[in-house]
Amino acid sequence: MGFREHSAGVKRIIGIVLAVLLIGGVAAIVVADPGSGDSGPATKTVRGVIGSEKAEFFADPDVVEALAAQGFKVTYETSGSWAMEDLSLDGFDFSFPSSKAPADELRKKSKVTSAPIRPFYSPLVVVAHRSAAKVLADNGLATLDGESGGTLRMGPYLAAARADRTWQQLKGSAAHAELTGTVFITSTDPNQSNSGALYLAAASYVADGGRVATDDAAVNRTAPLLKKLTAVQGAQQTSTDAPFRDFISGVGNPLVLVYESQVAALLLQKQDVGDLVVLYPDTTVSSDHTVVPLNEDGRKLGEALATDKRLRELAVRHGFRPQGAAAEFTGATAAHTDYLNQTLTGVRQAPVPTSQVLHRMAEKARS
Repeated sequence: MGFREHSAGVKRIIGIVLAVLLIGGVAAIVVADPGSGDSGPATKTVRGVIGSEKAEFFADPDVVEALAAQGFKVTYETSGSWAMEDLSLDGFDFSFPSSKAPADELRKKSKVTSAPIRPFYSPLVVVAHRSAAKVLADNGLATLDGESGGTLRMGPYLAAARADRTWQQLKGSAAHAELTGTVFITSTDPNQSNSGALYLAAASYVADGGRVATDDAAVNRTAPLLKKLTAVQGAQQTSTDAPFRDFISGVGNPLVLVYESQVAALLLQKQDVGDLVVLYPDTTVSSDHTVVPLNEDGRKLGEALATDKRLRELAVRHGFRPQGAAAEFTGATAAHTDYLNQTLTGVRQAPVPTSQVLHRMAEKARS
């Protein structure tokens, strides 16, 4: 279904035009009209800032078409979810961070009174190469269900991290020359990225005996461990995209924290994932991708993402779990249960601290 065009020159454009501008580390992307006809509903241009893990979703020609059918043309910039707080939102119609905590801060900053909209979510998982997953399992740090999936035991893993355990100290690692150095999970910068901050929240919850941090005293109790989890990594990325691509390419660390949606999307697209094993932390945090409408146009877009059947189908194709519709995800991923824990059996959801406490955790971890 085409957009209304306003000049002959524009009508000759076919497909999507992506203009990527690097402005202060923020990528600006324009999604252009997907067709040249004059039929279909008039479209409204809606501008937003989104978490980078949703860029492929919004750039998908089928998503562009489905949005056009709902009367929207979406242009957007990408940013780390926490980094959005430092952006001016003047001229934007919506923001779309990857979880509730940064969304709450954006609502306060923009004095938004309308309710946030959560179209879909994705739990955090750890991807491991098969050799690394097997060594973890042989040493009690993980359990495996077949060759491609399993569970990361957060308690034993954090104990290993606290003790600075190396791969060479784990039995069975000698057979795998690539497993050397300190055992750690690659995660993103918690000061800028949602996944990195939520990783600290889950680790803090487990390390503090199943208590959610509520004040500086709680943050200080787990700060030494959280600092170890981040310091061992050196420089951290602001998005899970690059570490995941490195992992799939066979380079980088053998353990990487990513969104389940990134793995599910590759599987649903029938791409080769090599020797990838998906480990669901036994205590984790799900990332509720949250639309913060900054005006009425933003609200209508958020509602369309949450309720339109075609857009929900496309969200699943990109690996996301639609809110309140488990059957949509489980049905689409039925052929991939060797990798994916569809019902999150045996996975406990850790409560997430307030944004202020999360910021304090990140500051302590990166200090």
